[in-house]
Amino acid sequence: MTDFLPIRARVLLSALRMLLVFTAITGLIYPLAVTGVAQALFGDQADGSQIKQNGKAVGSSLIGQEFNLPQPNPDGPNEQPRPDPRWFQPRPSSGGYDPLASGASNLGPRDKRLIDMIHQRRRDIARFNHVDPASVPPDAVTASGSGLDPHISTAYARLQTARVARARGMDPAAVRRLVDDHVQGRILGFLGQERVNVVELNHALATLPQSGTS
Repeated sequence: MTDFLPIRARVLLSALRMLLVFTAITGLIYPLAVTGVAQALFGDQADGSQIKQNGKAVGSSLIGQEFNLPQPNPDGPNEQPRPDPRWFQPRPSSGGYDPLASGASNLGPRDKRLIDMIHQRRRDIARFNHVDPASVPPDAVTASGSGLDPHISTAYARLQTARVARARGMDPAAVRRLVDDHVQGRILGFLGQERVNVVELNHALATLPQSGTS
């Protein structure tokens, strides 16, 4: 019994030393090293691919956001948010572009609620942009799987150019050129479709001069 206690004490001390060593390596040294390398080589990505205006972060190119009119009475009853005609609008989001509520609606393609919702969205978007409902592309009426996708199709971006130009009192050709400048090609040249990052597009739009709003 007397020989067992010193052996047990040595084992416990060895285990404690290993715990402290690996805590320092995996809990401090490794995270600091990874953070340092990421900041040195990929600073923009490591900081969340932020979009800044006047030195202030106004969004991220990885996460979509809404561009709605301000509520007339923030302290009053909750009103349905209305899209701001001066901005390109993203695709719908089941979670309202809340990063804490990422996800899809989980409604199946034959669910009557989803079908009715899509028909209503198509009518609303056509009315908002003064176009034929048949010209509204699929991504304009359906949410992404994450609900946070910042991209829209080139068709949806170009459909909105006339409305944005009219609301801002801008030359429609200038707005179309801006959209064309923000078209992103297929991943690796063959995956997916051409797309437009609506957050980046609106950030660039904010830097253009405008003659007025309507």
